[in-house]
Amino acid sequence: MRPHITVIGGGVAGLTAAITAAESGAKVTLYEAHHTLGGRARTAEGPYKTNEGPHALYNGGPLWAWLKQRDLLGPVMAVPPLEGARFRFHRGGALRRTPPLALVKLGLRSTAKAPVNADFLTWATGEVGEAGARAAATYMAVALFHHDPGSLSAPFVQERLRRVVKLPPEAHYPRGGWASVVDRMAAKAWNLGVRIETTERVTALPENGGPVIVATSLEAARRLLGDDATLTWDSGRTVLFDLAVRTRRGDPFVISDLEAPGWIERFAAQDPTLAPAGEQLVQSQFPIGPGESKADGIARAERLLDLGFPGWRERVTWRREAVAAGRTGALDRPGTTWRDRPAINRGNGVYLAGDQVAAPGLLAEVAFNSGLEAATLALRARKITGREGREGLDLNRA
Repeated sequence: MRPHITVIGGGVAGLTAAITAAESGAKVTLYEAHHTLGGRARTAEGPYKTNEGPHALYNGGPLWAWLKQRDLLGPVMAVPPLEGARFRFHRGGALRRTPPLALVKLGLRSTAKAPVNADFLTWATGEVGEAGARAAATYMAVALFHHDPGSLSAPFVQERLRRVVKLPPEAHYPRGGWASVVDRMAAKAWNLGVRIETTERVTALPENGGPVIVATSLEAARRLLGDDATLTWDSGRTVLFDLAVRTRRGDPFVISDLEAPGWIERFAAQDPTLAPAGEQLVQSQFPIGPGESKADGIARAERLLDLGFPGWRERVTWRREAVAAGRTGALDRPGTTWRDRPAINRGNGVYLAGDQVAAPGLLAEVAFNSGLEAATLALRARKITGREGREGLDLNRA
């Protein structure tokens, strides 16, 4: 008999788990509380196709290879050349065309040299000096969504810095937003026979006797599994500030704030389908500390827009503000690694997947890796021995 596997949550982690299990011959039912799949990888419907969660796919990571192997990657847009894209770096009170040389040099350092018990700022200061270390730490707001990246584990930040500053850039953008990738993954799952139930909020584990993969946020997993003790991990708190502005020649592609964590990106620069003709979609995120408010983050964003987008207030055609708290991915403190995060195998046939659990990777890759591993463990528990079931992620060697 074909075993049955239940997946709760239809984001990147849940869809990865469902596809992996179905490829090995299992019967799979996926439940999603919302009316659309994707989780934080959803792209907003309407004329302004904003992304709430992942914005870039990194071609050096496992998610890229997995999607490409299954013809799920679709058209992607590369980051334009630095000068043509108009990268700007806010330092010394002005916008500059190049980052500090020390930041670039640090990005070339081996992650193996960074001690896990040290914070990034302390270690990096010993490598390139305090000014370069602070610039690198602040720059990493792009991938960490944290108000003080320098306080995090040195190898955790350094691994991400190496991938973000790598040339040519690893970052690519799915044409049409992440919803295009989600739609292809959903179609793949459907064609493999996965039963997909949307608008189905699961409040108790099913009693069908099969393995269950909980691919939700940690907050939702705590409620579902009744585990407030071990299902916790640090995540960021950041202001999301989205704008549509009328097109003006000369607007920058990216502004990275190196004086305080913050990032502004004109996503329609590489994908005009994200906004109506004659308009540009600008998305930004400004991490805020425990004592800061959304208004504080918005004020910082507006000051940076004043520097880089002349007349932006008069050009605004649409605006949206929000705060993302505890839903921007795992953050490892000094002395911890991804292996210390909440375990994937919860026992009794229950497995956990998501972007804050015990799996490696950058941004969405954590959700992917954990979804793949959860499905592999569930298949092994049911003694599925097909090729796909054996080729899961070996986290012990990752």
